[in-house]
Amino acid sequence: MKDCGNHFHGKHLKQSLDYVMNPEKTQNGRLIGGMNCQPDTAFRQMMDTKKAFGKVDKRQGYHLIISFKEGEVSPDTAYEITQRFVKEYLGRQYEAVYCVHDNTDHIHAHIIFNSVSFVDGRKYRYEKGDWERDIQPITNRLCEEYGLSTIDIGSKDEERDRYREHNDYRDGRFVWGKMIARDLDACILQAGSFEEFMELLRDKGYEIKQGKHLAVKPPGMGRYRRCRALGDDYTEERIRQRIAEEDISFYRSNKEFKPEIVKCYVRRYKRARLTGLQKRYYAKLYRVGKLKKRPYSQVWKYKDDIKKMEKLQQQYLFLVRHDVHSVEELASAMMNLTDKRKEASADKSRVYRAKQRCKGLFDIAEQMDSLEGAEKSFQNGDNFFSEEHTQWTELSKQLLDEGYSYEEIKKLRAYYKEQIAYVTARERASAKELNLAKTIWRDMVSDDTSLSEDKERIPEKTEERTNIKQPLR
Repeated sequence: MKDCGNHFHGKHLKQSLDYVMNPEKTQNGRLIGGMNCQPDTAFRQMMDTKKAFGKVDKRQGYHLIISFKEGEVSPDTAYEITQRFVKEYLGRQYEAVYCVHDNTDHIHAHIIFNSVSFVDGRKYRYEKGDWERDIQPITNRLCEEYGLSTIDIGSKDEERDRYREHNDYRDGRFVWGKMIARDLDACILQAGSFEEFMELLRDKGYEIKQGKHLAVKPPGMGRYRRCRALGDDYTEERIRQRIAEEDISFYRSNKEFKPEIVKCYVRRYKRARLTGLQKRYYAKLYRVGKLKKRPYSQVWKYKDDIKKMEKLQQQYLFLVRHDVHSVEELASAMMNLTDKRKEASADKSRVYRAKQRCKGLFDIAEQMDSLEGAEKSFQNGDNFFSEEHTQWTELSKQLLDEGYSYEEIKKLRAYYKEQIAYVTARERASAKELNLAKTIWRDMVSDDTSLSEDKERIPEKTEERTNIKQPLR
């Protein structure tokens, strides 16, 4: 887990600890354990260790995952194996948290440990080859003791080939493995015997070396590649078996293709910065008028028109929702909305009064909330929190005397919170609709008033014109 910078060095470490200690994946915390630290305060202890030795930056911690075969192990056995692995591999040098997740078909264990030793401040360093030399042998030995399946570490040459191909794929270079596997599959389907299979490969330009292991070299590749390194289906014995069993008709009738989401990783390049010479060049182009500034936005001119259009749109949607076609229907809709708002306000007051009657129970539950972490630590065997456990027991007894448990009070508190949110949303929606109806009403009244004033002015002007005497000619 890498460093996140000066603002919060241990961000990734904290996120990883929160993820692996998820109660929904660990049987409500039963499958969580700690080595040299308490799981509930592991992050704080790890950061205190870093600060004590002045090693807060750079690598924050390490995350190991032990996965077991599906249906082969129980959660308790996986927890015991993980606990023994942590004791043997990390010893008493590093603070570690280990958890078993049983929420998937494959039971697996997560191990997160501090990068800095709390004993001497030495930073853990993962070297190339540690997995095959130290980590996997311990895991295999523990699994063998419990009668579980193990992983074949393999030869160094095969590991080196896989590592080199991974680096090639990461760097974007051409990867040979998939192309060789496709050519082998095509020749297996077309060949009727192993000798014909070899001839088809030679026709494609492959060079073949047949000794202890079958190896091929495609055109353009600098060295031979063992076929067994491509997978179990490409050993010489398996190739002979596939030639006898598979052909094009067998392949088309038995092999199923399922749609899957393919991830595409695109390398993004940072925009190059201008050099000093380039900056002076572009500055000169701007001064002589070859480069022009982008024109300023003219949106501010239409700001009022946009607001007016949005207001008219809201009013139009209101009229459509309530099927309003006349002033009388608008007045009726306003009366209905007023009643709805009063009804929502009454429901809101009723919920608040009911919640207030349970205030004493909620106060006890809040005190228990502050003691919940200490109670979990006490249940896990930490007697340091015996005083908090006594307080927890007294508060639980008070709730039981009232006829409730702590879990029931938590559910009741969540229920009232949900009800308050619901009635508040109803009240706000009714008030919003009522205000919108009032704006429509005011606009209609103001339009009628201005229209009547205009009608009154027109007769006055015509009357003045009739009183003017025509001059004599």
